[in-house]
Amino acid sequence: MSELRDLYQEVILDHHKRPRNFRAMEDATRQAQGHNPLCGDRVTIFVRMAGGKVEDVSFQGSGCAISKASASLMTDALKGATVAEVDALFEQFQAMVTSAPDADVDLDSLGKLAVFAGVREFPSRVKCASLAWHALRAALKSDEVIVSTESAAD
Repeated sequence: MSELRDLYQEVILDHHKRPRNFRAMEDATRQAQGHNPLCGDRVTIFVRMAGGKVEDVSFQGSGCAISKASASLMTDALKGATVAEVDALFEQFQAMVTSAPDADVDLDSLGKLAVFAGVREFPSRVKCASLAWHALRAALKSDEVIVSTESAAD
């Protein structure tokens, strides 16, 4: 178990130091901002939709390692997904980071996102891990508000 935890920490640190898809997208069809006032995390999610699918997704912002790594891994996981697939993945991710350790969450279906399973042991970090996801949902709904972890459902 300790080896697995070390691997997870390594993946999170790698995505924090070298985030994937970290850029503004000039031709985004949707975008939304998110803010976690407790940790100071800020993120802007850029999405380009085509044919009902996420053709491209990127982010910019600053924050803790969990927040930045979550946004990075999220953008990798969602390219090519339909809105329904994004919603399903959001629900699975939220269940993973907020549920009890013995809850029935299919970690295999989450792929690399499963590295955040340990976040549930640190309740103050759940909002860091889910900030980009809430901003993505707002972007897909074309909401113009800034998403805050203090008003987003956990």
